[in-house]
Amino acid sequence: MTGASPDSPGSADFPDSTGWFEAARFGPFVHFGLYSLAARHEWVRSREAMSPEEYGRYLERFDPDLFDARQLARAARESGMRYAVLTAKHHDGFCLFGSALSDYTSVRATGRDLVREFVDAMRAEGLRVGLYYSLLDWHHPDFTVDEHHPLRGAEAGREPRDMARYRAYMAGQIRELLTGYGRIDLLFFDFTYPGKGPEEWGSEQLMSMAQELQPGILVNDRLGIPGDYVTPEQYQPDRPLERGGEQVRWEACHTLNGSWGYDRDNHAYKDPALLVRMLVQSVACGGNLLLNVGPTGRGALDPRARATLRAIGAWTEPHARSVHGAGPSPFQAPANALYTQSGNRLYLHLLAWPLRHLHLPGLAGRVRCAQLLHDGSEIRFHEMDGARHEHNNLAPPDQPRGTLTLTLPITRPDVLLPVIELELDGGR
Repeated sequence: MTGASPDSPGSADFPDSTGWFEAARFGPFVHFGLYSLAARHEWVRSREAMSPEEYGRYLERFDPDLFDARQLARAARESGMRYAVLTAKHHDGFCLFGSALSDYTSVRATGRDLVREFVDAMRAEGLRVGLYYSLLDWHHPDFTVDEHHPLRGAEAGREPRDMARYRAYMAGQIRELLTGYGRIDLLFFDFTYPGKGPEEWGSEQLMSMAQELQPGILVNDRLGIPGDYVTPEQYQPDRPLERGGEQVRWEACHTLNGSWGYDRDNHAYKDPALLVRMLVQSVACGGNLLLNVGPTGRGALDPRARATLRAIGAWTEPHARSVHGAGPSPFQAPANALYTQSGNRLYLHLLAWPLRHLHLPGLAGRVRCAQLLHDGSEIRFHEMDGARHEHNNLAPPDQPRGTLTLTLPITRPDVLLPVIELELDGGR
């Protein structure tokens, strides 16, 4: 069912404040551009040191006839995703939007503003909207040649370049994106590195402009100055992230197979069960998961990506409340398990299926009822008083006082990750 538009002030799913980010927890990262036609990684122009003429053949063939933003938005929503981020401009400089500052755009090439299509489709499905904008630009004549630039070491890269002009161009495009498409909830800049930092990007000015044009927008940390959230890439935090002793908002961004752009011959796909565990681990540690999909050169998701999203959706449909609106729990999870919590509902995600009994220290007297979340079936439990070996051998004698013992079915539920919902006594 289509959700309420996140532009609607009264949306129950998405609070008006930036708290929507923590409530959403899960979204797709969509990398699409000219590199999708090469089908061998989004850095193909840099990796192969392509000249403008060599890379230009992809512009001549660019025809995203199968790019269907509405279908993509539905797939995201049905997978349990609640916000989405699109590469409005990647490192190659090609823009998926109409810009008065450049002819190197999808509008000029095909007549289609793919950012507009994406924004409208995501809003129609009730998803929050984020845009990615690369600080690098290997097409712009004033972006200075560095170690990542395709023209490094080439004679063509030695002509005079002016980063001040490039900064003005970049600021102008950010203004276009933040004034021409309605509400934008999130801006993902990418990326800062030695020799190209806050001074070269004009980071303070970009941040101030984004906050002025879109009050409440979340901006990431890759301008080289503090942002609203941090973005671990291709690694999975196993604890809440801190900066200066304070916990911070974060989002782990991951690929399906190690490549952000479409990579035809890369078959090292992560298993859907692993991706679900990564999602839950993110939530258990107070973070989000931004899971990348790279449409083909014609703009469609490949069959493996579609199947992966469907499999994740089959899990999130009955288990959504253990993720959306949930976060870390103060309770210590047992071995091979993760806790998430939302109010008085504690969610026990079982990474390994125990034999018959599972002991939960500290929860005796705190739980009103327990059920498997996917089907609502009751899980019986027994509370130890810690004074003696309990009858029926439900728990070994060394379990501490306050242990709650669950009695589980022998057969593991046929879901990617079993979840037990524990309703806590509100007075405890």
